[in-house]
Amino acid sequence: MHQPLTPAALADLRRPRKYPAVSVLLPTHRREPDNAQDAVRLRNLLEEAKNAVHSDPEVARADRIDVIGRLDQALAEVDLVYAEEGLAIFAAPGEHHVWSLERSVPERVLLAQTFLTRNLVAAYAASRPFWVLALSADTATMWSGGRQHTPHQEEGPFPVRRTPIDFDPERQERIGDTPSTFNDEETRIFLREVTDAVVAVQAADPRPLYLVGEPEAISALDEVGPVARDAVAHVGHGGLAEGPGEALARAVADSDRERDERAVAAVLDDLDRARGRKAFAGGVDEVWQSVTEGRASLVAIEDGYRTTVRDDGDHLVPAGTGERGARDDIVDEIAEQALDTGARVRFVPDGHLADSGRIAAVLRY
Repeated sequence: MHQPLTPAALADLRRPRKYPAVSVLLPTHRREPDNAQDAVRLRNLLEEAKNAVHSDPEVARADRIDVIGRLDQALAEVDLVYAEEGLAIFAAPGEHHVWSLERSVPERVLLAQTFLTRNLVAAYAASRPFWVLALSADTATMWSGGRQHTPHQEEGPFPVRRTPIDFDPERQERIGDTPSTFNDEETRIFLREVTDAVVAVQAADPRPLYLVGEPEAISALDEVGPVARDAVAHVGHGGLAEGPGEALARAVADSDRERDERAVAAVLDDLDRARGRKAFAGGVDEVWQSVTEGRASLVAIEDGYRTTVRDDGDHLVPAGTGERGARDDIVDEIAEQALDTGARVRFVPDGHLADSGRIAAVLRY
């Protein structure tokens, strides 16, 4: 339930499935008393999904049994003690997935040939994910971080550990050749291995990287490759190569806040320049049209912005929840469509786009 969203995971979830690909979305709550009904609502929603699968004449008997069983397995994996803002459960013949999201989702059950992923895509963009490389003289670990969650340790090519030194105390006493902690050849080999591992992680999931370690370790890493130079910030704090995540979060907090402030300022500057050259769209209807036409190069969205609309044929107009044709996650639709057309999507704190309808875009033409 707590596996991290990555571009690779999102790409896999978005590929077509054998029918029925069942999506169950539920807004959840982190705290009492709001979370008191989450378990009941989840069970009811999964019963609705199972009934939909059971009664669909297009679903073969073997697939019906499989998918209903998958939904039961997914329910058993959900731990609402760790609930965030939303929950997504996907099930199809031969597979099921459970995702806890830091962004709210509409309550929904959908049977289709693809999973409903727009809310996951928007949640990933809104989380502003980053990497933390924690380095010592003999160990390097990679941690996945983002807004509102504690960094957790990444696997794959990490951790990277230096081969233990074959220490010869008699030789040291005889000729006094104790190597420098960071300048011996074994350490340089270790740091080159760290560099290769970072490059592999960044190739699969590019993110801003914070480098945490003693200044001497950071300097030594800089000598063997581009990792230190490419990092958005260096944090001179030793002793954190093994975490914990909470300590790493505190270590990079100031740097991450400064990065966010710079990023928001850059987005607002881009929007101001777009206004000046008449390449600007503001409000959900204008932005939706520009994104649909592939004209947006940047879409900025306030963190807490949600709205329900319907398409009247020419424009998006306000609608009530549950109204026929209502689209209650249009903001997430816009984010997903924008990313699909190569636009950048940036979330900014509430209030920064008050004069633009809380959502705005820079246009390519």
